[in-house]
This record gives sequence, structure tokens and C-alpha cells, in this order.
Amino acid sequence: MKYFDELSIATMDFERLLDESVRVHGHLCPGQVLGVRMAIYGLKKIAIDDPKGKDRKKIYLFVEIDRCATDALQSVTGCSLGKRTMRFVDYGKMAATFVNLETGKAVRVVAREEAREKAKEYFPEIEDKYRCQLEAYRIMPDKELFYHQDVKVEIPPEDMPGRPLRRVQCASCGEYVQDLREVIKDGKTLCRTCANGGGYYRIEDITCSK
Repeated sequence: MKYFDELSIATMDFERLLDESVRVHGHLCPGQVLGVRMAIYGLKKIAIDDPKGKDRKKIYLFVEIDRCATDALQSVTGCSLGKRTMRFVDYGKMAATFVNLETGKAVRVVAREEAREKAKEYFPEIEDKYRCQLEAYRIMPDKELFYHQDVKVEIPPEDMPGRPLRRVQCASCGEYVQDLREVIKDGKTLCRTCANGGGYYRIEDITCSK
């Protein structure tokens, strides 16, 4: 890793972190390598050294894409939807925002598009572009893979880890809604599906309903 930026946690642990991520994801691909590198880079920027240990309650993560790199980000940081320490924002961008809840420091890390082509400069002998990217992403300097932005993020109480702040029943379908996701419409408390006249699903067999 002679090109890899100096960073003790990254230099020492990269291959181990990549192996762990591949086990979670199911296969090795450029997105896994990029995601692990992005996670290491982002954690460094917000001064998180031990995301799964002593710092586990300090970190919050926003991810902007539901692709391979997201599994790597989850694997390295320990953040997840189930723990309510990860928030998926559907922007379709290879980017993530790392937040240190203790200090308030937040950094948005974006993968550079030009890194795809620059990978050829590192391994011109590899014709397969995906294998070329996979190998190059292992050793390319951080500055060629990413750029970052210092940002400010407001995380509302209902999006924070912990017990639900409230649990209410929808006046239309009868299902329960947690964490202030309900909607008040015409004086009624409704879930978002009922308030919007439908959701991502369509009920086909009403006999299965209660």
C-alpha cells in the first residue's frame, strides 16, 4: 500500500475491514473497496477512532445511495437502520455524511467521479475496468478518491437512537405509527399511507387484512 495515505487505523486495518465487509456484502467489488476507504476517511475527519467500541454512541451516518458501498459503510462504522444510527437519504449519489454526536462535527464525503478513469493510470495492464478499479481503489490516495465538505446537520429528536418518543394509532387503517411519523389531516391522526391516499404497496387480497 505504498500510495495509501498515512493513517494508522487505515494502514493497519484496511484489509481486515475489507474482509469483514465482503463477508457482510457477499462478494468483493470496487464498491466494497471504495466504501471501506470512504468510511475510514470519514471517521478520521470527525475524530472517531473506535466506532464499534468506545465511540459507538458518538457516531451517526447519512448515506445517499443504496449500492455496494453502503454495506461497506455499515460494516466499518457499525451504524445501521435498526440501531437508528444510519439514515438513508435517497439522492443516488456516492456520498455519505459522518456526524460526531458528541462534538457536533459533521463532514460530507463524496467519491470523485474521475477516480474511475484515473484507476487506469495505476494498473494499465488490467483490461477489465472493474478489476482495475478494485485494485486501484485499494492504493489511490484519499485526495484522488474523495473530496469532503464540512457541513451542519440538524438531527431531530425523533430520528435519534433510543426508545420511540411516541406511538399513535392511525384513525383510518388502525395501524400504529412510531417516532412522530403520523400526519394530522382534517383533524384526524393518520399514517402517511392513508394521508397520501396510498403508499408503495397495493393491497390485493383484502381477506388477509384484519
